[in-house]
Amino acid sequence: MANSQVIVEHIFLLVMVTLFSVLQNAFFAVKLEREGKSGCATSFDRVSCAVRNCMDAYPTFLAVMWCAGLCVSQAPAAFAGVLYLIVRQKYFVGYMGQTSQSTPGFVFGKRPIFFLILMCMVGILNYLLAYFFGRCYKAQLKTVTGLTASLLLIP
Repeated sequence: MANSQVIVEHIFLLVMVTLFSVLQNAFFAVKLEREGKSGCATSFDRVSCAVRNCMDAYPTFLAVMWCAGLCVSQAPAAFAGVLYLIVRQKYFVGYMGQTSQSTPGFVFGKRPIFFLILMCMVGILNYLLAYFFGRCYKAQLKTVTGLTASLLLIP
């Protein structure tokens, strides 16, 4: 029992962000279904395109968030994940209006993904250094990623 609690503590934030992302996908699906029933073809096409665009990046988002959280630290990875979900919501809502309203969400959404990819690469490099040379920098990486994650909020 105690061992499973320790494991859950190391992934709890990642699990929560994943659950929020699933709920967001459900929101997108409901919105798409409502627009389909409304009979307005242009509105349905716009929502359908927004859903498709959001879903195209979804597997990449989940993979890099979990990799970053497991290889380096879950807190900064989960923070970047929440930020990505907020930006994805902004993109989706913006896309339903004028297409140009979705641009800020699209542009800003690249930063959390890039941060998560960098975390993954650094985490993998750290693992290789520990495996081949006995040098592990995980504590330092947790500190650095924890501090730099807040930089994602700068516009």
